[in-house]
Amino acid sequence: MIISLVGIVFGADFLVTGAVSIARKYKVSDFVIGAAIIGVGTSMPEMTVSLLGALNGNADVAIGNVVGSNIFNVFGILGLTAIFFPITFGRENLKFDIPFCVGVSVVLSMLFFNFFIGTGNCIGRFDGILLLISFAAFMWISFRRDKQAKPQATQPEEGQTLGPIWISMLKVVGGLAVLVFSCDVFVDNAVLIAKSFGVSDSFISLTLIACGTSFPELAASIAAAIKKNTSMALGNIVGSNIFNIALILGLCSQVSPLTSTGIGIVDFMVMVAAVLVLFVFSKDCRISRAEGVILFLCFVAYTCYLLNTQIG
Repeated sequence: MIISLVGIVFGADFLVTGAVSIARKYKVSDFVIGAAIIGVGTSMPEMTVSLLGALNGNADVAIGNVVGSNIFNVFGILGLTAIFFPITFGRENLKFDIPFCVGVSVVLSMLFFNFFIGTGNCIGRFDGILLLISFAAFMWISFRRDKQAKPQATQPEEGQTLGPIWISMLKVVGGLAVLVFSCDVFVDNAVLIAKSFGVSDSFISLTLIACGTSFPELAASIAAAIKKNTSMALGNIVGSNIFNIALILGLCSQVSPLTSTGIGIVDFMVMVAAVLVLFVFSKDCRISRAEGVILFLCFVAYTCYLLNTQIG
């Protein structure tokens, strides 16, 4: 586990460095790079774990991994990042990207608890198709808006050069590979330790697996913030949350309808509350250190609730 954490840190640094170079060279905004390349890339561990859960008929793992990861992304990762590096971003992100994230979180909860169609506590194949359509719409609108806005390329820091594009691409791919492999090693060993104490699959998926598969997001967000790309850090989290819900659960439900009794309404309510709090805090296009502390304390409170439930 300790060795894998080192790999996560180095992989995140390579990933963000390469992504920043691509953004500068092709005049793509930091936010879209964070949402499209880094957000999707760092969600590969969630994709792997949830798909394996669906294939093995374990919906608690497939759903709990996504719900828990999304809670950790906002409360844990954004909170921790903002404590050390206050996050600033554009007003266009407040108008579309964050509300879209809120929307898919609400829609997922309504689909799961049968507000539209199907059976309760289940994400069926039709539900999954709706989620997949929403992901395609988000990606298309994001790149279309970014192209229309024609953002100016971020200038290289003094003494730096952008270098060949293939080196940047190599850093992105190599960084992702190290992140995914290191994360897989971390999660496997964390689950083995947890199972030795006899805890439930739902608890493991909401805590150890969810947080472990979100370590790439944590490392990438902090690395982006250190490089003064806080908008990229926010894009990473927003893109990852949308990817987790719309694409991962959309695909998993096509493999097998996801019926779960271990993941309850409280977990979904906390997931929705997390993005709603983010939306409220983002009104001034900035997440301050104080707001970061509040976010992180919310994550601590939710973790304590899970622990108390497990013990009880």
